[in-house]
Amino acid sequence: MTVQSHEIVERALESSRADGCVVIAGESSTVNLRWANNTLTTNGAARDRSVTVISMVGRAFGVRSASNVTDDDVLEKLLRLSEADAREAEDADDYAELLGPGAGVGAPHSRGETAVAAAEAVAEATFTDPAQRTSTSVFTEFARELGDAFAAARADGHRLFGFAQHDLTTTWLGTSAGLRLRHSQPTGSVEWNAKSTTPSGSVWHGQSTHDFTDVSVPDTHALLRRRLAWSARSVELPAGRYETLLPPSAVADLLTYTYWSAAGRDAAEGRTVFSKAGGGTRIGEALGPAGLHLFSDPLDPELPATPFVIAGASSATSSVFDNGLPLRRTDWITDGKLAALVQTRASARSAARRSGEAGGGAAGGGADGGDVAVTPFVDNLTLDGGGTASLDEMIANTSRGLLLTCLWYIREVDPQLLLLTGLTRDGVYLVENGEVVGTVNNFRFNESPVDLLGRVTEVGATVRTLPREWGDWFTLARMPALRIPDFNMSSVSPAS
Repeated sequence: MTVQSHEIVERALESSRADGCVVIAGESSTVNLRWANNTLTTNGAARDRSVTVISMVGRAFGVRSASNVTDDDVLEKLLRLSEADAREAEDADDYAELLGPGAGVGAPHSRGETAVAAAEAVAEATFTDPAQRTSTSVFTEFARELGDAFAAARADGHRLFGFAQHDLTTTWLGTSAGLRLRHSQPTGSVEWNAKSTTPSGSVWHGQSTHDFTDVSVPDTHALLRRRLAWSARSVELPAGRYETLLPPSAVADLLTYTYWSAAGRDAAEGRTVFSKAGGGTRIGEALGPAGLHLFSDPLDPELPATPFVIAGASSATSSVFDNGLPLRRTDWITDGKLAALVQTRASARSAARRSGEAGGGAAGGGADGGDVAVTPFVDNLTLDGGGTASLDEMIANTSRGLLLTCLWYIREVDPQLLLLTGLTRDGVYLVENGEVVGTVNNFRFNESPVDLLGRVTEVGATVRTLPREWGDWFTLARMPALRIPDFNMSSVSPAS
């Protein structure tokens, strides 16, 4: 009989010889479809199980992980190796007491706190439940509509390529302090590429989804056909600064990287774009227009994410000692001002201490030098500026400018400015007098997302989207289109 993952967690905790122990077990179930040249080419299904053991000896820790752990011998080896690593390690800067049941949730005093407490209660009550599985049935309607799109594309002389996948990962987390949590996370995405016979006729579209019920193949194909029609005329433009409409996908790529770079510890040490000149962080500074709001919420009904911390390693944005800590809605930017940075329990304590030593506020703490909120990383992100205009309406209000499809090959140039470089791809369009008049050559860009926020002149309606560059790691995003009056196209790119 197969050993259940929750049983593996219990066996590991019972066999631990360390001062403290965290065990994380995960089971993933994945299905996918791939198509090329208007034909389904492959489909697949896979399952995987992993176990991570984190052993604490004194104030130090050691971590060992393995896949497909099914017997006690392998589990015993993981335990002993992690304990040996902990004994040889130096004391951890992020040391904190391990969390037990309810340790991260105070007495509910608001609707938000009540929701957090309820989520933790569900995670505890379902701990012994088995893993949830996905299956190819998630693609039933999608695959039928896909066949119709293939026929239409052949009639048009177009070719469709793409990849769709759906994953359902269940995680069990236990600590030697008595905490037991379980969560099942569905994640799906679909990416399309359509090509015509013209040299510049290549367009892309991506979408994230939980179960494919919100994916409309006819609507997507209509969008792809429209953009291919735009590509019938080509215009060569030089490098320079252009008024540019960034679609939600491109905004998601830029803001996701910004989010990954928002460690409070790094900012307090003067190493990021969120560091204040002379010391401290930029908490409270205006980064964008009034009304701009950037937030994460694990209990968001449209973008539900894991509601507690799962950390197999410690870094500037995570701590193994925070495993199981309940996650709450966090406002990163409020009314255009930086409101919070990613803080573990340890980095929040350090920030509060620095703030107190400086007499208040220098490290992003309260004005009286009090506590700094613990605001861990949450696996979703929403940007909202109160706008209602669709991308088509923003195009109609453009005298002359560029419309991008997506960004790719994004790399960091300067962390203290968060200066990024990258390329445009699969459709850069020229807009004149409210209409798309053709496609233009690709560019290399050089921009800081934080600086861009301060130059935004229009924020569109916020919609669910898929980052193209970071979609393999971060899919739960809602973004608006943004109008930038002077986006820096630093050079012409030969990429196609």
